[in-house]
Amino acid sequence: MRTFARFLPLAAALLLLSGCMDFGDFGPSDAYKEDFHSTHPLNAGGTVSIETFNGSIEVIGWEQNSVEVNGTKYASTRSAVDWIKIDVNATPGAVRIRAIRPTDTHWHIGARFTVRVPHKTLLDHVSSSNGTIRVEDVDGNARLETSNGGIRLSRIKGSVEGRTSNGTIEAQDIDGNARFHTSNGAIRAETSHGSFEGTTSNGSIHARLNNPARTWPVRAESSNGNIELTLDAQTLPDVRRGRARGFTPTRRTRR
Repeated sequence: MRTFARFLPLAAALLLLSGCMDFGDFGPSDAYKEDFHSTHPLNAGGTVSIETFNGSIEVIGWEQNSVEVNGTKYASTRSAVDWIKIDVNATPGAVRIRAIRPTDTHWHIGARFTVRVPHKTLLDHVSSSNGTIRVEDVDGNARLETSNGGIRLSRIKGSVEGRTSNGTIEAQDIDGNARFHTSNGAIRAETSHGSFEGTTSNGSIHARLNNPARTWPVRAESSNGNIELTLDAQTLPDVRRGRARGFTPTRRTRR
């Protein structure tokens, strides 16, 4: 059975201005920069956490039982680059990576990361400010948080939680529970075999849910944005809408 639900806003003009907004990666000036690199053993199924500021984070799964860290510190002055510290605490079961901001925050500085992890990895906490987060090819739960940047996910097997502001969330081929929250950004998702929750303001929600979990309701909430859900399943869960002032729902069912 396929169920298609669409919720149409009255404020379509506002959607065009705000729902498609994605502020991207607000990286500071990189007039001066310094690359860094390190590799650390990690057992399959281990935990990885990454924290940075004013920079993007990219995490890609690979076949090796190790974590490869590549990145760039950048700033508007040479001395400011030197003040940024990259701290890695690694054991066979967990790797924690942090870009440490200097106490003097007057300077325009930041650090971006590209990290390769074993396919079977738990992404305990991946966080940034003013930067995009991208995760691909990971078999494990993921908890992601940023601001003023989008979140891009593809080929994830596990529960995913993504939170941002002023950014779009895009998720493809998610096999597991999905919880997404943003403001001033859209949510576009394709998930399987799990629950779904999406909330935004000034943005649309477009989601295709394949065989969603029947024990949990599908939740979608937006203001000033479309809500469009497509559910493909033999038995459908409940669909619950949050605040949707001025929305008129329609529903079509196919066998």
